[in-house]
Amino acid sequence: MKTISVVVPCYNEEENVKALADALREMFEEDLPNYRYEIIFIDNDSKDHTRDIIRRLCADDRNIRGIFNAKNFGQFNSPYYAMLQSSGDCTILMAADFQDPMDLVPKFVHEWENGYKIVIGIKKSSKESKFMYWLRGCYYKIIKKLSDVEQIEQFTGYGLYDAKFIQVLRELDDPTPFLRGIVAELGFRRKEIPYEQPKRRAGKTSNNFYRLYDAAMLSITSYTKAGIRLATFLGLFSCMASFVVALVYLVMKLIWWDRFQAGMTPMLLGMLFLGSVQIFFIGMIGEYVLSINQRVMKRPLVVEEERINFPRKRDRDGRGDRGERYEKDGRGDKNGKNDGYKKSRRPDRPNKNAKDVKMTVDDKTQES
Repeated sequence: MKTISVVVPCYNEEENVKALADALREMFEEDLPNYRYEIIFIDNDSKDHTRDIIRRLCADDRNIRGIFNAKNFGQFNSPYYAMLQSSGDCTILMAADFQDPMDLVPKFVHEWENGYKIVIGIKKSSKESKFMYWLRGCYYKIIKKLSDVEQIEQFTGYGLYDAKFIQVLRELDDPTPFLRGIVAELGFRRKEIPYEQPKRRAGKTSNNFYRLYDAAMLSITSYTKAGIRLATFLGLFSCMASFVVALVYLVMKLIWWDRFQAGMTPMLLGMLFLGSVQIFFIGMIGEYVLSINQRVMKRPLVVEEERINFPRKRDRDGRGDRGERYEKDGRGDKNGKNDGYKKSRRPDRPNKNAKDVKMTVDDKTQES
């Protein structure tokens, strides 16, 4: 029986977390009865009672897992990190506010079983503010034209990702990941399913102008050279224009020496224009430098404060924290009573010092 992991990032979602967990379990029972589920809630330092609700959900169902961040690590790092912690044959990323329609999940799974490694939802319309939807559309069109990689319009990250793609993310080791761009750049063959985005079920969105600006700058600095190139071209154009204007003024002054008085206005306008252009592009270059700095520092994606219901950590050879060996037995159930692992009966690793021990025993035998 295959396992489907569902990753749900949370921030102040006390009104939605339990309802979403109940809806997901009901969906698996009715629409996906032949699959085990793993629901991972990752809380990004919520200020309400979201964590208490997640704890109760984890206590009732061992297939629901929780990760609590030590602080708020941003809207991109937190869900990306949770995806890396998933153990299913595929992983679904969805929002906690019900703006990602749940009825698409069975469709995602169906297309995944047909061979697609990535199945994503594409917003074709939205019940949110028309101005915000239009603004997002403009952003997607601009970034698509400027990017060296063909970006996916109206893609929020909602979709299904095969375990092979999750492994690609693990090996990527990007401290400032932008999942939407990674899917477009490094993703396997994908299937796009259109949907209408509903309104938020309850609570207040945490998105604001700064968060949207941060998302835009991350995508621009990660996937475009347009900012730097624009600065170069505009600087060259300004230099040529200034030279032409200066030459015209010189000729006019030589011809009408006594009558032509340029005054201070052209000089002030030129200085203000060039100064504003310089400040704008210094800021743009600063965004690129900031992006480089974050990648060079190699800070962790997330620092965990607590995790709940995760099986004991195992290394690549299947060893637990105390050295015991584990292996998948394929018997994990949907009720959360078994996580699908058991202690292996295979012989343990040979002791590196076994030869030395044997020699010591032989020596003692000879002495006796």
